[in-house]
Amino acid sequence: MHSEQLQLSSQRWMTAALAAFAQGTESYDFAVHHAGIAAEHLLKAYLSSLHPALIIEARDFDSLLHATGHGAHTSIPASRAKTIGLVEAHTRVHKILRNQMPVNKQALEPVANARNGVAHSGVHESAEVQTVFTTCLRLIDPLLTELKIDPNTYWGSYLPLHDRLIEERVRAARIRLEGKLARARAIFEQRYGHLEPKEREVVLATITRQLSVIAMDHSLPKPCPACSSDGWLIGSLHLEDRPETVVMFTPYIFECTACGLDE
Repeated sequence: MHSEQLQLSSQRWMTAALAAFAQGTESYDFAVHHAGIAAEHLLKAYLSSLHPALIIEARDFDSLLHATGHGAHTSIPASRAKTIGLVEAHTRVHKILRNQMPVNKQALEPVANARNGVAHSGVHESAEVQTVFTTCLRLIDPLLTELKIDPNTYWGSYLPLHDRLIEERVRAARIRLEGKLARARAIFEQRYGHLEPKEREVVLATITRQLSVIAMDHSLPKPCPACSSDGWLIGSLHLEDRPETVVMFTPYIFECTACGLDE
């Protein structure tokens, strides 16, 4: 349950994951499985650095006794303490490091599915391997900062591979975004290109006032990068304790009802 032990475990699993990834397609099952474990252990390392009880299953009292230093009151050894899994560990860390964590619950799902698929039935989605693997790297990077772990130490000789995978992910994301913007602009022109300027202004004023049907805490108007109409940033509100309490808005989705752009 010690943070330092989990950090070392995470590094060992990630080194094995990177080695498997570098070997090619025959070892991709090991790569996604080991990367998922590495991510889980580093998430737990961060939680444990705050308090060991934060990685314990909430309803298991014997495990909580061990985590809080009162293991003498239970007959169950510490090695049998029940801890949370990858998804719950991510959920807890995301609540604490909301602004620093680039991987949300939706992005984590393929990672959990791949790791569990290999562990339980020896199968995974081959087409998603690089996405799954890169998601683990993106999840781990901010945790290294929070835990004050030197990236050169954690990634070791595989740091160039880490950097290349992140660069490829950024490039692919930019290409995907440019494609979505181009499609949205074409749709906007098809819908409203035939209207006179004043008529178009009236129509868009009506359409863009419609709030998204996506249920989240809060929505804010924001000009659409594709058509410049008013779109909506949709996300959640949370409180941050500073010298004074501050309400923070974290956007997750952008949606434009005029051209159909969503991201």
